[in-house]
Amino acid sequence: MYEQFYGFTAKPFRLTPDPRFLFQSKGHSKALAYLRYGIELGEGFIVITGEVGAGKTTLARAVMARLSEERVLAVQFVATRLEPEDLLRAICDALGMNAKGLAKAELLRRIEEFLLARAREGKRVLLVIDEAQSLPAASLEELRMLSNFQAGERPILQSFLLGQGEFRQTLQSSTLEQFRQRVIAAYHLGPLSRDETEHYIEHRLKLVGWKGEPAIDGAAYDRIHEYTEGVPRRINTFCDRLFLYGCLEELKRFDAAAVEEVIREQDAELPVASTPSPELVEALEPSELQKVLPLPAATPVDGKMVTDAERRLVALEKRLNGLEKRLSEDHDRLMRLVMMAVVMGDRMDTAELIDFIRSVNGKK
Repeated sequence: MYEQFYGFTAKPFRLTPDPRFLFQSKGHSKALAYLRYGIELGEGFIVITGEVGAGKTTLARAVMARLSEERVLAVQFVATRLEPEDLLRAICDALGMNAKGLAKAELLRRIEEFLLARAREGKRVLLVIDEAQSLPAASLEELRMLSNFQAGERPILQSFLLGQGEFRQTLQSSTLEQFRQRVIAAYHLGPLSRDETEHYIEHRLKLVGWKGEPAIDGAAYDRIHEYTEGVPRRINTFCDRLFLYGCLEELKRFDAAAVEEVIREQDAELPVASTPSPELVEALEPSELQKVLPLPAATPVDGKMVTDAERRLVALEKRLNGLEKRLSEDHDRLMRLVMMAVVMGDRMDTAELIDFIRSVNGKK
């Protein structure tokens, strides 16, 4: 909608990773250099970590888009919590091989044959594994064993691992010492600085034909950076909403007030649970404390993980059932009252009717 209003050629703040929009901040430039260095070496593991939305996948896709298809065959897949055999099947699927129902020994044989066939063609294979923090240690060890495949003295498989911040702690495990020895480069992507946030936004806008309108005040950039904490995906989400707001309000300039209005709207739609102060926790009774303490994302109940949303849904259903029961009881009382008035007719005066109503209500 706002693309047409502002004369953009495309949507500048899409959430889907797109290498065309890669912004080379100081951190992203270093990570890109590590990836290119790893490709030149052609062996071992390159590890890029960063928080959710830091731009890891966009970075990897930008590197893959520049690879020569005649020299490197790059395949990418997202890792869930794959055990060793499941990881081998995922690799086979990514390489275009049917792995259904195959035993582990057969999976390994097919992968090795595929890698050797590509080596005879003068190619090597690059695995790009996203969300690597989901892989258990045993699966990382299986991946290390695959890196031993060689054609003569030349390795024929290399891996890029992209993961969230906790992946760095995973790699410090004593069981992964041999894996760490194969990591030739690692880099952690941090958030953008305030100035990088401004340049990032303008970079994406210029790619879709922005020529300075709508203008964005310095104070607006300050608040955007503060609210999004410099995380690219959060910036995209917020700016997409900001420009939609600007379109609806026909704004030609975004100032701090416009940014605050969009922040207010977003926070109202997606309220963030806050933790009460220690003083409040100490003052409240346990029954009242449960009303203000935020619930965890999921908690075990009768052996089953129950999310906050599911818990609240069950509570609402119970409340609804209680209201339905009360409504049914009130309906019965009303019908009894009407029938009594019909039977007694003129013999019941107002005072008697009031007494009768009180007697019925007293039975709740």
